[in-house]
Amino acid sequence: MRAQQVRAGFVELYGTEPEGVWSAPGRVNLIGEHTDYNDGFVMPFALPHTAVAAVSRRADGVLRLHSADIEDGVAELRLDDLAPESDRAWTAYPAGVVWALREAGHAVTGADIHLSSTVPSGAGLSSSAALEVVVALALNDLFELGLQRWQLARLCQRAENVYVGAPTGIMDQTASACCEEGHALFLDTRDLSQKQIPFDLAAEGMRLLVVDTRVKHSHSEGEYGKRRAGCERGAALLGVDALRDIPYADLDAALARLGDDEEAVRLVRHVVTEDERVEKVVDLLRSGETRAIGPVLVAGHASLRDDFRISCPELDLVVDTAMSAGALGSRMTGGGFGGSAIVLADVADVDTITKAVEEAFAAAGFTAPRVFEAVPSPGARRLV
Repeated sequence: MRAQQVRAGFVELYGTEPEGVWSAPGRVNLIGEHTDYNDGFVMPFALPHTAVAAVSRRADGVLRLHSADIEDGVAELRLDDLAPESDRAWTAYPAGVVWALREAGHAVTGADIHLSSTVPSGAGLSSSAALEVVVALALNDLFELGLQRWQLARLCQRAENVYVGAPTGIMDQTASACCEEGHALFLDTRDLSQKQIPFDLAAEGMRLLVVDTRVKHSHSEGEYGKRRAGCERGAALLGVDALRDIPYADLDAALARLGDDEEAVRLVRHVVTEDERVEKVVDLLRSGETRAIGPVLVAGHASLRDDFRISCPELDLVVDTAMSAGALGSRMTGGGFGGSAIVLADVADVDTITKAVEEAFAAAGFTAPRVFEAVPSPGARRLV
């Protein structure tokens, strides 16, 4: 249905049929936060919420962009004029992908693109990565570039890092491009090796809820970049290429070497323990002990709140309220400073937990949260 709506929107805008329609999902990260730019482990899965793009090629060096979600006309850009950090609008994400493809030597000669997305913006669910990946996949197919999914993810990350100017890691784009239905993606961000881990909560009588606090964040506004720079400083102080290289068993000794550098201690401790939590969740899921991942999620939230210091009152309220109302586990997810939290719960407890969270937000005077079920869904694909 959405594919046909976006196709029809393309026809209305550009007066011709698109050459195809593609989709790419947002993602929820089950565990492994702020580890991706430290060469560590992450474990996202794709959401049913997607960015959908109808696309046709052009041969005249022109890129035309339109979003059904924004009240604005068609943006027309010349490919030769695309330059990093020249665009502060939403168009920077798809335009950045075109720039990254061309900079890497791929013969993209222009395109007409019409987009529509159901991935909540600013909720920490990778709405930007979905936009990037859907455009990259469409252009890869149409221009027969022959790039693999992991290569598309790398180019999309470069678009976001260099063209948009947001220092994100590789997780979001890889999740959008590579996740599989009914699975979580165990990704080693150093070598990009992937393992699909079965994650069928419904079969075990559980649900994973996403609670969008509606507190907006922006990776480009500095705090994310400060944490990344702090992690790089910690790695340099410890003489390693990345914090991934500090074994969990050696953490205490590493922290002792950092002495009274309180910031470095906190950041290093979070990353090293978070990598350990990812591996623990993988082991538990593989052994069929899904309920046992709950306490690991809670420990991850405490680390993000206390050591990485990227939580906020709304996220903490979700976690505390959900756990008090009978959740199996809960934690913030995404870049932090707002966005969303996840809640693992038995089916029978979902309504009680949802009501408790909504009532807690009302009592605190916060904007009402948006609560929905996260179902592990397919990654990017061609629809038409």
